[in-house]
Amino acid sequence: MSPTRVLTASPVQQDPEILAAFLDNLILQETNGLVVDYAFVDDNHDARSSELLADFSSKHPNTTVVKVPPAQRYHRDENTHHWKDGLIWRVAEFKDALIDHARDGGYDHIFFVDSDIVLRPGTIGHLASLGKDIVSEVFWTSWQPGSPEWPQVWLRDSYDIVYRRRGEIISAHEEARRAQEFLDVLRIPGVYEVGGLGACTLLSREAMMRGVSFAEIPNLSLNGEDRHFCVRAMAVGLRLHADTHLPPLHLYRKSDLQRLPHFLAEAGVVAGV
Repeated sequence: MSPTRVLTASPVQQDPEILAAFLDNLILQETNGLVVDYAFVDDNHDARSSELLADFSSKHPNTTVVKVPPAQRYHRDENTHHWKDGLIWRVAEFKDALIDHARDGGYDHIFFVDSDIVLRPGTIGHLASLGKDIVSEVFWTSWQPGSPEWPQVWLRDSYDIVYRRRGEIISAHEEARRAQEFLDVLRIPGVYEVGGLGACTLLSREAMMRGVSFAEIPNLSLNGEDRHFCVRAMAVGLRLHADTHLPPLHLYRKSDLQRLPHFLAEAGVVAGV
């Protein structure tokens, strides 16, 4: 049987310390029966980050790095990330170009992962084994300092995590109960159908051939290319799934690097490997 071919893909405009942590763990995804190649769009403003991608490429010849002229700077700080509309759709164009590359290259899957995500070993192989057309590995983030952690998956609309029937009116108490129920379920290892996802997502070849895309849908006001991707995927009959067996670490802030040693030890990663 031929091995499963996966293209791991990411547009990259990243702090070099966070990018180094991201790249170090990518190589731990290579397992028997899985051939993993890499494709990065180098949109960095920091030369050190570009150098990290070039070094990774020199060590791993199954890597494609496309350098693009830097445009808008993606600003992030210890509070949050600041997305400008033009940058969102620039990233969407990069992602669609990566889908084209994977489809035309005959890959069985493309795995989109943001460059501030540190994966547990074997994540890609696990996701590929599920047989889902679109599935994200769930991670948790405090979107504001000191706030509770939230997942990067949701049930409907922009970021609604409350299940309700169309037109159903519920009390504030019931809304809170259902929201907590959704969050509690995602803490249990399993695979769940959701209405929105992103940032750490495996797509099947079938999904690529159906025409999934991150491009803007002009008559939707939803913010973010992942939301437009999810609407388009559902519209062509593809279901969205969330897996919770191998939660990654999201280095949303530079201070989150302090959490990395504990995460790696918990994941069984030997330092320096």
